[in-house]
Amino acid sequence: QVQLVESGGGLVQAGGSLRLSCAASGRAFSTSAMGWFRQAPGKERENVAAIGWAGSSTYYADSVKGRFTISRDNAKNTVYLQMNSLKPEDTAVYYCAAAPSIVTVLQNNPTYWGQGTQVTVSS
Repeated sequence: QVQLVESGGGLVQAGGSLRLSCAASGRAFSTSAMGWFRQAPGKERENVAAIGWAGSSTYYADSVKGRFTISRDNAKNTVYLQMNSLKPEDTAVYYCAAAPSIVTVLQNNPTYWGQGTQVTVSS
């Protein structure tokens, strides 16, 4: 089992940066693919980034490509989402998720979810 706790959200002006962290507990973290999802009010949850267990495979939604970077530190049981050049449309609750494979993340069907952290980008 994997428990996930996100942190790092907050209020930032457009063009600014934030780094989200997701601390995981449980032995399965180092063999789990990880993903970051977001959900804005009135919108469906969107997968914005994913990373394989070894960190060598990554995926980004077109809406964040070139601005967001996902990474992981298996020694610290932590996955990160570096968000640069933030836009008001990036405003959402961001969720960390764990899955058996990156394919499962991309299918929007991860096994474990964090509680979410709010990111608000002002114009």
